[in-house]
This record gives sequence, C-alpha cells and structure tokens, in this order.
Amino acid sequence: MKYIRIYCDDSGDSHFEDVSVEVSPVDYAPPAPPLNLAAPIDSEGMILFSVPAGWVGDWHPSPCRQFYIQLSGELEIQVGDGEIRKFSAGSIILVEDTSGRGHVSRNLGNSEVNAIFVQLSAGSKEAV
Repeated sequence: MKYIRIYCDDSGDSHFEDVSVEVSPVDYAPPAPPLNLAAPIDSEGMILFSVPAGWVGDWHPSPCRQFYIQLSGELEIQVGDGEIRKFSAGSIILVEDTSGRGHVSRNLGNSEVNAIFVQLSAGSKEAV
C-alpha cells in the first residue's frame, strides 16, 4: 500500500516523499477471510471536515502530525521545494511539516473537498 508524506527538512523547506507500506494477511474479522493489514498506528483523534470550493490555504505548517485521507473532490498541494501535486478521492497523505514555512493547499474544483484528518499520538511510528 502507498501513501505520500509531506515533511520538513532542517532548513525549514517542505518536500513530498512516496512511501510504500508492507501489508500481510491477518485474521482480522473471523469468520471472514484474512485481510491484508499494515501495522497499527497510534492516534489521538479523527476529524471529518470539508474544504469549500475556491478555498486557498496560503503557506502554513500542519498543526500536528496527522494523516489526511481524501474522500472526494480535487485538492492541490505545493511544498516548499516548489513541487505541486494534485490529489483526488482515495489519496492518503502523512502530513509532518509541523515547522518551517509549511505548504499551500488549494481546492481546485467547483465543489467541496471532503476528507478526514487522523491526528497521531506523540511518538507514534509509521512506516517511512
């Protein structure tokens, strides 16, 4: 399984990184057949939210380490090194640029973007 990571380097610039996570079969909900699962990640909370059409979040750091899971719409994110990526439903981003200049987010569509933030526990470990 794959997700995108946004992180901040020592000079305060943010960057994208493509991350692959290993999954393996687990008897998660017997008697259903095994599911392919990654290792659990400790979290503090989950926030459902929507981004209005035309919304632009100029340069800002993330308020905390969190996963962003996009449910609908099209969002564009620019990081400090100048790279721009577009995200659609099904995108997963680990947002870790909690210092420095951060990133810019833009709703590109004519409708809202619906998404989920999963705020991570201090010291939680993800496959990076």
